Amino acid sequence: MSKVPLWQWSAVKIASATKDGSLTAIEATEAAIARMQEVNPNLNAVVESLADAARAEAETLDAKEGPKGPLHGVPVTIKINVDQKGHATSNGVAAFKDMIAHDDAPVVRNLKAAGAIVIGRTNTPEFSFRADTDNPLYGRTHNPWGRHVSAGGSSGGAGSAVMAGIGALAHGNDIGGSLRFPASANGAVTVKPGLGRVPAFNPSQKAERGLLAQSMSVQGLITRTAGDLHLSMPALIAADPRDPFHVPMPWRGEPLKDPIRVAVSREDFGFGVHSDVATALDKAASALSDAGYSVEAVDPPLARETGEVGYRALLGEVNALIGPDIHQYGSTELNTIFEEYYRQFPPYEGTELLTMLAQRTHYARKWSLFLEDYPLVLTPFMLKPFFSPGRDAEGPAGVQDALGGAHWSFIMNFLGLPAGNLPTHIAELPGGAQPIGVQIAGRRWREDLIVDAMQAIEGTIAPACETLWADFP
Repeated sequence: MSKVPLWQWSAVKIASATKDGSLTAIEATEAAIARMQEVNPNLNAVVESLADAARAEAETLDAKEGPKGPLHGVPVTIKINVDQKGHATSNGVAAFKDMIAHDDAPVVRNLKAAGAIVIGRTNTPEFSFRADTDNPLYGRTHNPWGRHVSAGGSSGGAGSAVMAGIGALAHGNDIGGSLRFPASANGAVTVKPGLGRVPAFNPSQKAERGLLAQSMSVQGLITRTAGDLHLSMPALIAADPRDPFHVPMPWRGEPLKDPIRVAVSREDFGFGVHSDVATALDKAASALSDAGYSVEAVDPPLARETGEVGYRALLGEVNALIGPDIHQYGSTELNTIFEEYYRQFPPYEGTELLTMLAQRTHYARKWSLFLEDYPLVLTPFMLKPFFSPGRDAEGPAGVQDALGGAHWSFIMNFLGLPAGNLPTHIAELPGGAQPIGVQIAGRRWREDLIVDAMQAIEGTIAPACETLWADFP
């Protein structure tokens, strides 16, 4: 067996070892639990340990004849805003701490069906609507790189956990960047699936979500390497009849003719691009070029307008449908942050909101035509290195640093396009070292092309976990 500690093993390696019998599910589970018990007190990434249930599930798996599925024995965490039978779907809100789910959400069911073992539930900000993870119910989640940098949000617990070695996979979700912000902050790898790719539903919900939330919010995974996404995402996209708009397509699409063209955009929307972000983008472009991709400097259409319209439309729907709950159950800090969101991105209302929702098709069509020529688009994610903890609660400048220039994130949710994020540079900044991520967007339903490109980049640029673990043993 490898001398590398079990908690550092990739999902690919764990699944391979449990399949050939060189590793048991209980061994993989115990290693993840031990790591969780060692480092989580300092991180507060996992806010509900499921160690005992995980051990029992692992023993059941080990008693089976052959592997249960492609993720047999792989430890995973679940975000607390998704239903897991017998556990609270609190969404980081104290008033919801006793809202116990009576059934599993599709993503939880799919992961379990594939043989993954849930070891804990991870933290999120209130209502999962901040790019920083802190709430009055469970407190702040810290970044394993240090307390000089936020763990991101809203899947901040997931990003912190997986990079610290608490499970090889971490579930998260993304309505405006909530998979990619934590990936960028913690140096992890993710792909935000496109619209309809992963079945979604919370059995505990009291009402249906707004139409824009339904079309912008997606479920996904945060990992340490792109290879683990290729292993795990096919299980996540398995159909579930509770999501009537799920698109039952295979993970792999038709191969494209080489070389695949990649448009690289350095559009900064007037905010400027920090030198370390520019370095990360240059490294990614160079790695793709070395791997045989045709990399060209081209800006996609209507980028700033698409991002701004998308976020203003989302805030319009949020304000109308869940604004009263945020006002009633959210903390004073969250409500103050929302006031600034509304100031910087004035929510559309009434007829104007309906008009902009209709306009979404116009933007999507422009991008669809562009992606015919350039199947992949490489962009910055954040325009600056990731912000410090609590920065979004520090008035207008803080919200601008956290979300104000995040158009590259909002665009992909509004259009329902897939977008990956991976670290390509480690910045040495006054507060300490931190990873810098880039975004790779792609054609609708071609998450596989994005993950292929991220894997190609990893052929040149080592995963950030290797640097992290050298300083965070």
